[in-house]
Amino acid sequence: MFAFILRRLIQAVIVMISVAFIAFLLFQYVGDPVVFLLGQDATPDQIRSLRADLGLDKPFFIQFGHFLLNAVQGEFGLSLRQGAKVSRLIAERFPATMELSTVAAVLALVLGIPMGVYSALRRGSFLSQLFMTISLLGVSLPTFLIGILLILVFSVNLGWFPSFGRGETVKLGWWSSGLLTADGWHHVVLPAITLAIFQLTLIMRLVRAEMLEVLRTDYIKFARARGLSDRSIHFGHALKNTLVPVMTITGLQLGGLIAFAIITETVFQWPGMGLLFIQAVTFADIPVMAAYLCLIALIFVVINLIVDMLYFVVDPRLRVGKAGGH
Repeated sequence: MFAFILRRLIQAVIVMISVAFIAFLLFQYVGDPVVFLLGQDATPDQIRSLRADLGLDKPFFIQFGHFLLNAVQGEFGLSLRQGAKVSRLIAERFPATMELSTVAAVLALVLGIPMGVYSALRRGSFLSQLFMTISLLGVSLPTFLIGILLILVFSVNLGWFPSFGRGETVKLGWWSSGLLTADGWHHVVLPAITLAIFQLTLIMRLVRAEMLEVLRTDYIKFARARGLSDRSIHFGHALKNTLVPVMTITGLQLGGLIAFAIITETVFQWPGMGLLFIQAVTFADIPVMAAYLCLIALIFVVINLIVDMLYFVVDPRLRVGKAGGH
């Protein structure tokens, strides 16, 4: 187990260094931060002085080393557009993105897994066919279109939910939470559904496919021959083995919720990191773009590491294989 975790940690470090290198290249080849900070009317002496202060006059790999050192400490300099520390801007927006992604992930899992199981066990039923039709729509329709349709129906026509913003929040130290207020929950419903729909349909179809595959295996036939009840076979044996491969894909998809919340946050003007990143791209705010890239990569690496560890714990074949190898 220790060797397995150690290998994954080494891989994670390599991935993060590679992503940090790509983020660092943004500073080198996507505009000049000195020009952004001083403007077009700056004198050569001012430009030379600021480049020296920022360390931009040093060799490439020394600059990259300083960038890595600062990135490990969570420092990415100042936002070229807002003039504030990037770490502070990220810290302000991070809770909003995490809460939206968490609510969407819970929705996708709580609804997607039962829908997938039902579709596999009752393939010919009307409800199963309805679930499959909904899943096709969820996979096919773009996220921004789903968001606009939800706003049109539930905000404009029915007036049930607000169409933008995060609502009332409560401060818990540096963390701000909208999930502790009724207004916060009222605001999160539509963007969470918009963000969850694609993941929900993907999980549902994946669970259904895996469940159908497991139900055809020999040990399920043997369980039926022993006289076990359908409930015991379906939920004690089939579902348990179905969730082993599903867990890996689902974990990565949950990381994708955070990374790809950009569109949803833009449609609903949700004050999260995705909206901050879109604004940074619009104004070529390179420090914010680099920080966002590194943070999303870190989230993916951590989730992937957790999923690998859970996979190792849940699937006894991996432990047996490791033991046999030793």
